[in-house]
Amino acid sequence: ILIDDVIYTGRTLRASIEAVMHSGRPKLISLLCLVDRGHRELPISPKFIGKNIPTNESDYVSVFLEEIDNIDKIEVT
Repeated sequence: ILIDDVIYTGRTLRASIEAVMHSGRPKLISLLCLVDRGHRELPISPKFIGKNIPTNESDYVSVFLEEIDNIDKIEVT
């Protein structure tokens, strides 16, 4: 399972998939994203999405987690 906080263009997940493939041939790669903001440049679709938040391309999405930031929150600015 590859996990990303925010999926946008799909380029980060593509690079992650390529890194996994470089180290071996997994039987299955599942993708999980906390936030899907749209605007994909590549045909990558996570199997698991925490929240779908349509955004403008100029928006910036920040994810805060209780374990790290002492708050669970998504900010779009």
